[in-house]
Amino acid sequence: MEYFKFDFILKLMLKLFGITNELSKILQKKYLNIVLAMKLVDDVKARLTTLRGSGCDDLFVDVQNFCIAKGIPVPSMDAKIPVRGRSRLDGMTVTILHHYRAEIFYVAIDKICVEMDHRFSEGSNIVLNCFSCLDPKNSFSKFDVDKLARVADIYHADFSDVDCGTIREQLETYVVHVKRHVSFSTCVDVQSLAMKMAQTDKHFVFPLVYKLIELTLILSVSTASVERAFSAIKIIKTKLRNKINNEWFNDLMICYTEREIFKSLDDVDIIRTFTAKRSRRGNLPPSFM
Repeated sequence: MEYFKFDFILKLMLKLFGITNELSKILQKKYLNIVLAMKLVDDVKARLTTLRGSGCDDLFVDVQNFCIAKGIPVPSMDAKIPVRGRSRLDGMTVTILHHYRAEIFYVAIDKICVEMDHRFSEGSNIVLNCFSCLDPKNSFSKFDVDKLARVADIYHADFSDVDCGTIREQLETYVVHVKRHVSFSTCVDVQSLAMKMAQTDKHFVFPLVYKLIELTLILSVSTASVERAFSAIKIIKTKLRNKINNEWFNDLMICYTEREIFKSLDDVDIIRTFTAKRSRRGNLPPSFM
């Protein structure tokens, strides 16, 4: 810990975690707001690009000041060291400054950018941007018929040729209709919009629009919740539980992924429900009640 390299990597990690913190939190939420997530993705990419272009010098100054304050030796940035992966006998050397800048700083940022491009590819961004047009905020100010009709072409398996031919007119009628009804002015996101359509039976009047809303809600589940489920599998399916049957495993998965709901349940009610399931089961001792 008392080496310049360790402190440099530590400061770089803190910087990167600070940039990606808000995006990481919103992506981990169970009820993902796609509109906010997409805005943050673009903002984080822009900040990483700025950091890569002009943030290295500021980081070096910060690390040097930290090392001086803590009495940690600061190496000369002009000193020569062998190229990584080559023998000293080859005679190929680079400066310490080049090593920290090109082999640590740039590499760390580039790996994050590549991972973000992989997670949020151009095709995914197009779909998410199209779905973001359903955002009901500011009286459906982002509503775009062309983009939403494009979703029907992308998800061609969910929409017939007749649907693709009529969806534009239904979208035009839908946006005029919801703007004129006060009940939809209280909607703040796609989730509340879906609930309001179901409450007012508008999902029967505009079935294609409601199908787009359903696809939007399913999309959020397919990102955060699925990854959370895979993480839960690694925790539950241990070596000691490798022979667990599927039904019991599914029950454990539900209890783990929905643990916030289960924490709110009263243990006494659970015990009473369990003992009342079958008459041949004996009552639990009073100490459990």
